Amino acid sequence: MDELIIYHNGECSKCRGALEILQERGVPHTVRWYLSDPLSRDELSSLLKKLELPAATLVRTTEELFEKEYAGKNIVEEQWIDILLQHPGLMQRPVVEKGDKAIIARPPERVLEIIGEHS
Repeated sequence: MDELIIYHNGECSKCRGALEILQERGVPHTVRWYLSDPLSRDELSSLLKKLELPAATLVRTTEELFEKEYAGKNIVEEQWIDILLQHPGLMQRPVVEKGDKAIIARPPERVLEIIGEHS
């Protein structure tokens, strides 16, 4: 069975909601506290492939840092990867990964898709 990993920020209500769903259903999972244990370049690249999304889609455009530093700039894929590695707080959350698939669990009930249940 593929390991289920939730990339978690304890300050985020959506992360807590997705984690609660996993716990309520007794789904085995690993919590990756990505702010204190940031992803490596290889891990982020692998996650983006599993999400089937460009790095720019994983950026939280509502964050103050985004607004001040990156809004309106022409930034290419590798630069977005560098930015996400440098500022993991800009990453959309929660991200849930299982095997060769990953999703952004917004709303948190989307976690049901990756565990094979429907809301």
